Parts: sequence; structure tokens; C-alpha cells
Amino acid sequence: MARTESSSSARAASAHHLDRRALLTGGAVGVGLGGALGALGTLAGIGGFGDIGGFGKPDAPGISGEDRTFGADTLPCHGTHQAGVTTAPGAHIRFVAYQLRPEVDATALQRMFRVLTGDIEGLTSGDSPLADPEPELAARPAGLTITVGVGPELVNRVRPNECPKWLAPLPAFSRDQLGGGYDGGDLLLIVQADDTMPIAHAHRMLHRDLLGFAEPLWSQQGFRTARGADESGRTMRNLMGQVDGTVNPAPSDDDFASLVWLGADSGWLAGGSALVLRRIRMELDTWDMVDRPGREASIGRRLSDGSPLSAAENKSDEHTPADFGAKNERGFSAIPVAAHIRRAHSVDPSERIFRRAANYDDGAESGLLFACYQRDPLEQFVPIQRRLDEADVLNEWVTHVGSSVFAVLPGFERGQLLGQSLFA
Repeated sequence: MARTESSSSARAASAHHLDRRALLTGGAVGVGLGGALGALGTLAGIGGFGDIGGFGKPDAPGISGEDRTFGADTLPCHGTHQAGVTTAPGAHIRFVAYQLRPEVDATALQRMFRVLTGDIEGLTSGDSPLADPEPELAARPAGLTITVGVGPELVNRVRPNECPKWLAPLPAFSRDQLGGGYDGGDLLLIVQADDTMPIAHAHRMLHRDLLGFAEPLWSQQGFRTARGADESGRTMRNLMGQVDGTVNPAPSDDDFASLVWLGADSGWLAGGSALVLRRIRMELDTWDMVDRPGREASIGRRLSDGSPLSAAENKSDEHTPADFGAKNERGFSAIPVAAHIRRAHSVDPSERIFRRAANYDDGAESGLLFACYQRDPLEQFVPIQRRLDEADVLNEWVTHVGSSVFAVLPGFERGQLLGQSLFA
């Protein structure tokens, strides 16, 4: 989606705004390394993160060296679907989960969403939210989007017994190492932009909105290639150096809606989506011990351009279809049986997900924030992850340490409440 420019000036906070906020919020009470290396040698050419999801289409419009000012860019927050799912991904993203306070009921939650709605409209437009003490910080949103998801506990407090089956913790996978503080949540905010300043300011404003209703549970900060730092249309690379997200449905595809957006039969969630967020730690110290052929073999793609190992070198690119029946000069499968892209591949076209991945590096740990959208994680994400869990050479260097599932609320129009269908 193209970015639009906004010249709206920030308005100063007034006593009226402070009084209205107090009125709205006051009543809430608030496999071993050696074995894997040996397998790589035996397989003689294995394949990546790139095929179970990234944004395989152009990430953002290209800009010239003479025009790198994009702070005034705005993206509309209104529409059938929330912004931040199919809009061009920002260079920076923050996922923040909250846990509801025990006393917060449906009435309080409706009041909470009323405050959130107004502030999301203000922050994303550059006009600043209600009672913003620093409206100047909201004046240049840099393509800011704010996406809101809900967990099963929040749904049950408003619509008991109407929580979809998939809105629950994922089935256990044998290689998961969860429990480190990045699991679950009752409410999720996804804040992304091309600059960290509007993200930090928006998070602060929204956090203030939620103080009487919920407590922070966890926060995860991710990043992609900075806007203008790479050619337009180039797929993101992860911290292992791999092109990440080549095979990904595009919003322009005929079957995109049937894969990602929930239909009328989903009741209050019609127009929304199901989000799976996985924190995947990369074991970069041991990854550094693997030579270039071994790295390419583990994924099934070349590091240079992301082309599949089944395709002719220097005569293909990352979008060349992988040929899983192709043989190499030694008679082995060009893309071996334990390659990542082979294990992620499905012959069922409905078993696909729309991925929006981001890298993370918090100083002590690095990896991938694997976010994907679909209609039903049990039918789409889980079968893919089970195959990877069972036999993927890449498992030697990645560990899933966080897992959450949220229902992304439908979009809203001007004058409506975000989450209005939930309270209807």
C-alpha cells in the first residue's frame, strides 16, 4: 500500500482532553552439532527460513538519494482490516503483550477500547492523541501503524463461550523451549514504523491508556532493513544471512483473502485474522562454524541471491520455483530430504500462511520474531511446524523460545470503535 503524506500539525493537549481521559479511564480500577554437520556432508547440498513465510513482495517504495525525508509519511488506520497486516512493513516493530487485571469486565473493556481507538487515530495521523504532553513527538509518524490483537481471556470476559478453537496455546512441539517470559497474553499491541521515535512515543501513550485495565506481560523489539538501505523489492535477510520470506502469498493473489482474512461465518471476528508469533533464537556461535556450502545446504537456497539449489546457478533468482525432484551431479537430491525449504513445503495450497518476520538482537540473544497471519493456525501453521519439528537440519541452529496466538480484530471506520463487533 502506498504511503501518503500528512501535513497535519500537532495540537496542544487541553484541560478538556485531560478531563475526558479521566472520565473514560477512571472507573476501571483500574540433534547434536557434530551429527548435523555430518548430515550436511552426507546430504551434499541441503534447504530456509525463507519458505514458511518475510514479505516476498516490495517492502516499500524506492526513494532517491536526494529525498530521504519520510518522517511525515502516514498510513490510514481505517478500513475493513486493521493497518499493519498487509501495509508495507516498517523498518522497526514492537510487539507488546498485556495481562488483564482480575476486576476488569466487559464494560471496562469497552471503555478501554474507546480510549485506544482515539489515540490510535491521533498517533497514526500525526495529530497526537488526547492529552499528549509531547504532541511534537507525534507530528512525524514515519508510516506508523498500530495493530491490536486479543487473547482468549479477553474474549471470554466479553463473549463467554465464543472463543474460536484456535485461539489457545499451540500444541506442544518436541524442540520448543518455552517458558522464558515470551508466551501468551490477553491483549497485544503491534507498533511499527520506519523510525523508532514514533514507536517509542506511541507505546508510551498506549501504555498510559492501559494502566487501569492491564499490566505489562512482555515486550519484543524487532527490525528489518532500513527504508532506502536496499533496493526496492528485495526480500529481507535474517541474521543468518539468508534471504527470509521468498515464498509468501501476496495481497494481490486471488486466494489471499481465503488464506488470511476470516469470513462472515466467523461472527464478531469477520474481517480479522489469526496471528501466531514465535520467538526463534538463533545459535549464531555454532552457525559460524558451518562453511558456506553447509549453510546453503541447510536451507536449500544459495546465500548470494536466494535461488533454490535445484536451479542453475547464475541463471535463476529467489523467485525461481524449487524443483524437489531435481538431482545434482552426484545423483543426490539437489534439495535434500532434510532441507528446511523441503520440510516447510506443502502440496496442499490451503496450508499456507502470510508471514511478516523481523529480526531481533537484544544484546544477549539474537534471532527472528516469526509472525504469521492465517484463518486457522491449527490447519495452516501447525502442520508446517510439525514437519519442521520432526526433521529439519536447521533445528541444530534455531530454538523456539516464545509462542503466542492472538485474534487480530477486524478493521474499523472513522466514527466507529476498534473492536466494535466484539461488543455488539
